[in-house]
Amino acid sequence: QVQLAESGGGSVQAGGSLTLSCATSSRTFNNYCMGWSRQAPGKEREGVASINRNGATAYTDSVKGRFTISKDNAKNTLYLQMDNLKPEDTAMYYCAVRRTWYCEGFEYEHWGQGAQVTVSS
Repeated sequence: QVQLAESGGGSVQAGGSLTLSCATSSRTFNNYCMGWSRQAPGKEREGVASINRNGATAYTDSVKGRFTISKDNAKNTLYLQMDNLKPEDTAMYYCAVRRTWYCEGFEYEHWGQGAQVTVSS
């Protein structure tokens, strides 16, 4: 069973920064594709970033150059560093896992409980 524990959401003004964290088991962390998705009110969930078992990353176009996905191997923790935040980044952010070593776009099979990010103008 995949268990994901997110933390780090909050409220920030436009241009500010936040970091999301996602802790999981070593089995999940070391073997699978992991990433982040988000869902804004009234919109479908969309993929934001991914990182495969080997550390290769991918980002959706709207966050390229502003968001950074990374892993801390010692802590079995996934991060999403979000800089220069915009009001349109406001959403519930979900840590996600695809149980393959490679990532397939932003397709995932398991999601955490979510962390709210609110950006005011």
